Amino acid sequence: MIYSAAPDFRASLPDRGRLAGLDVGTKTIGIAICDAGWTIASPAETIARVKFTVDTAKMRDLFAAQSIRGVVVGLPLNLDGTDSPRTQSVRAFSRNLDALGLPILLWDERWSTAAVTRTLLAADASRARRAELVDKLAAAYILQGAIDGMI
Repeated sequence: MIYSAAPDFRASLPDRGRLAGLDVGTKTIGIAICDAGWTIASPAETIARVKFTVDTAKMRDLFAAQSIRGVVVGLPLNLDGTDSPRTQSVRAFSRNLDALGLPILLWDERWSTAAVTRTLLAADASRARRAELVDKLAAAYILQGAIDGMI
C-alpha cells in the first residue's frame, strides 16, 4: 500500500521494524536503512539502474536480508509543492515497487540532494567522492526526515 501521509504509514507498522529509504534517480537508486527503533538512518548502497525487474530483484534481496518492514521513497516535488514529470516518474516507480508487498511512504525530498551536497562540499569531498556518496546519503537524509516525523 502506498501512503502520502506519515501517520497512515506509521499506523501500518504498529510494531515498527526496520525501514528502507530510497532516493530514486534516473541512473541510480540510493538506499538507506534505519534500525528497528527508528533512531537513525544510515546509508546502505547505491545501485545502478538497469531495468525495473533487475532493480527490484536487488532491492527485494536487500530488503529480505535486512528484514525491512516498510519503504520511504523520496518524492521530488517542485519548489512550490506541485508535481513535475520527475515526480510522476517516481510515483510510477512506487506503484511498481508496491508489488513487493511492503508499505510505502512518499516523502517530500525537495532539499535532500542539495543538503547532502552542501555537507560533502563542506567536508572537502572530491567530485568523484561526492558522486559516489550523494545518492545513498540523500536516501539517508530522506529516511531520517521521515522517521523523525513519525516518532
